[in-house]
Amino acid sequence: MRKRLKKSLGFYKEIDNVLITPYRSYGTRNHLYLLGRALDDIPLKIVEDQSFFKTIKNTIRQFDTFEIANAQIELEIPDLLKLSTKADDEGYFLFDKTVPQDLSLAADAEGWVKVDIRYTDERNPESKLEKDHFQGELLIPETEAEYGVISDIDDTILHTGVTSFFKLRLLKNSLLTNAYERIPLKGAPELYQKLHLGKSGRNKNPMFYLSNSPWNLYQYLKLFLDFNNFPKGPILLRNFRTPFDRSLKPEKPHKQKEIINILKTYPDLNFILIGDSGEHDASIYTDIAVQYPERILAIYLRSVNHKRQMQRVQSIVDDFETTPVLMTDSSKEAEEHARESGFIL
Repeated sequence: MRKRLKKSLGFYKEIDNVLITPYRSYGTRNHLYLLGRALDDIPLKIVEDQSFFKTIKNTIRQFDTFEIANAQIELEIPDLLKLSTKADDEGYFLFDKTVPQDLSLAADAEGWVKVDIRYTDERNPESKLEKDHFQGELLIPETEAEYGVISDIDDTILHTGVTSFFKLRLLKNSLLTNAYERIPLKGAPELYQKLHLGKSGRNKNPMFYLSNSPWNLYQYLKLFLDFNNFPKGPILLRNFRTPFDRSLKPEKPHKQKEIINILKTYPDLNFILIGDSGEHDASIYTDIAVQYPERILAIYLRSVNHKRQMQRVQSIVDDFETTPVLMTDSSKEAEEHARESGFIL
């Protein structure tokens, strides 16, 4: 406890335990894009029957992090590729590189490539390496994919209460509730599984999950998606900005930047965009549809219980003709439209 307090105050510099967390990401046959973080920490353990106090403790730990600044990181796909990079001041590292090797040679039946991540800095004698190597994954969509799906998480497949007064419901749901106890919006896992299968039933359509949540909640959201049987897909969150952060803010909203990056990465693949009417999804999605009118097959927006937001969104979509936009109260309505449009069986 005393050592942890010293770390928090910046007086303790030694590394106790090296923990590398690669985030589930994506790539192509000759390009990989994989983000992760190097921390001085032990793995977070979220269990199904944990107490409320254990949940609070885990929440605090997700944000009370000790990054390993400038960590030297190595990425390896055995017998195929080896790369190295350096983390930034917050411990984040990124491999964003075009390579001559065909990465799909290492992919499994659904296009997932496993990569080994290693911490290669010299360590002090007392520090511990949590594992010899840490395993990351990136998705290379199959050439047989009919389309891709890019979906928001917050209030689209997971009820967060982002439109609640003072965000109090958002705080309770996201920070004070065990991931195993979070209930997906009705019918969402089944709808996403059908979109993943597509019209062919081959289980090849790639799924991408977006959230404005910080990377600190990655393990929490990954557990929620996997536990509730959503199709496996890259999870794209954002950096956590504090009131004291003086770095330049991104020019584009996080979701817009990520969607455009995905579209550019897969120029021959069309997409369905799924979001909600509670924040800015309608504006972002319709703007992207205008930029890529031939690439966006449909936009599904789940209605939220917020009258003013609904009126604003309705005014955006009423006269929008570039791409079909469906305001839906349930997954069943989206499923019916997808079937009528020939997206699913």
